[in-house]
Amino acid sequence: MKLDYKKIHTLGELKVAGYKSKSVKDELRDNLIQKIKKGEDAFPGVWGYEDSVIPELERAILSRHNINLLGLRGQAKTRLAHLMVNLLDEYIPVVEGSEINDDPLKPMSRFAKELIKEKGDHTPIIWMHKSERFAEKLATPDVTVADLIGDVDPIKAANLKLSYADDRVIHFGMIPRANRCIFVINELPDLQARIQVSLFNILEEGDIQIRGFKLRLPLDIQFVFTANPEDYTNRGSIVTPLKDRIGSQILTHYPDDIEIARKITAQEAKLDSRQTDAVYVPDLAKDLLEQIIFEARESEYVDAKSGVSARTSITAFENLLSTAERRSLLNGGDYTMVRLSDFLGIIPSITGKIELVYEGEQEGADGVAAILIDDAVKSLFPKYFPKINKLERKDEETVYDELLHWFFQGEGFELMDDFTDEEYKRALDSIPALNQLLKDHQPEYDVKDVYFLKELLLWGLVSYKKLNKQRFTDGFEFKDLYSSFLKDI
Repeated sequence: MKLDYKKIHTLGELKVAGYKSKSVKDELRDNLIQKIKKGEDAFPGVWGYEDSVIPELERAILSRHNINLLGLRGQAKTRLAHLMVNLLDEYIPVVEGSEINDDPLKPMSRFAKELIKEKGDHTPIIWMHKSERFAEKLATPDVTVADLIGDVDPIKAANLKLSYADDRVIHFGMIPRANRCIFVINELPDLQARIQVSLFNILEEGDIQIRGFKLRLPLDIQFVFTANPEDYTNRGSIVTPLKDRIGSQILTHYPDDIEIARKITAQEAKLDSRQTDAVYVPDLAKDLLEQIIFEARESEYVDAKSGVSARTSITAFENLLSTAERRSLLNGGDYTMVRLSDFLGIIPSITGKIELVYEGEQEGADGVAAILIDDAVKSLFPKYFPKINKLERKDEETVYDELLHWFFQGEGFELMDDFTDEEYKRALDSIPALNQLLKDHQPEYDVKDVYFLKELLLWGLVSYKKLNKQRFTDGFEFKDLYSSFLKDI
């Protein structure tokens, strides 16, 4: 039923309009049903969950369950909870002045009951927009029952000249104040067990107890909890009776493939329009960036239990564009393209977001990040060029022989960080065998992206231990593995 919110200001007008109360879980359910019938996306902007998490979440909402989203960091758990707000009714009526968003037709608090008793149909109401019906609390060990449920307020008692035995001296906590709302508790296992216990009756019966006052407040709340599996072993756990009262536990996950990961990164990266206009990013560079994060999640140096957040690729992409942009600005240019050497600029985005195991600590965070970049190059290399086998026959010819011979005969090849675009292209074009390899194996490759592909070929040969790559102060040098040694002999 659509009501003219601007014309309804009292309880009497609300009754005449035929308004019927509805619980928050019924609101979510009814509006989700409408979206499903219309074929609309209930959780827009969440990629990779279409056949896994979202169907389970929708089933939980249809079942009117409180929900626990269980997954590693950076798996859009809080985002999903925020998007549930879109399934609420646009506006709901609230008794004006109520601390706990009392429904005018079903008042709970002493304040609302007494006000309605005094003013009857003239009781003033206000309309609460769905954007105001979301409350969130990060569970930390210092959270108290008073924070969540409430406590006696001595200042209120003094001002109103009330005895501590009067329930009007109670100051309600976050949960009662989130009545008729979605309430999210992030990282639930971090909440002390005794605090978790205080949630039992709220989830089951709506009873809350504050300093000896047993209040019968059938709170109307959609609870959404989030938890990280790592917390169960390292910091805390969800106590069993509370877990039993959470209707649905839904497991989240990282993107299954690079295409989905790219969508997420493109959507979430905070970029200046001047960056996007001034820096061209080849598709291969975008694939490589996401492959680095996939490598991190499988790396023996990275703690798999901690996970590698999707935020890693987002901040890495931002740093990648900034690296290219800075080089262009220093060269006095207005436009440039991302180079593979620019990927050194994403290392600070990686090192702060991965937890290392003992072996990783020995390598060092920067060292692990560099290894991940090389591993990603090695993984993508066979998609564009013939595979390099670990074991080769002594006299067996390969497509790379001419290029490797060029390096053996020469003094090496340098790519400087501060090369202008023209100098960068000229340097890569100066290797005849490199040009021929691309003509033979990628003849129709996009001309704009061909230089990044040339660099990938060189880095790939390094990863497969066919060439040597050395980093010096302001650039890279590519050399034959053994030429300098043999020439010394």
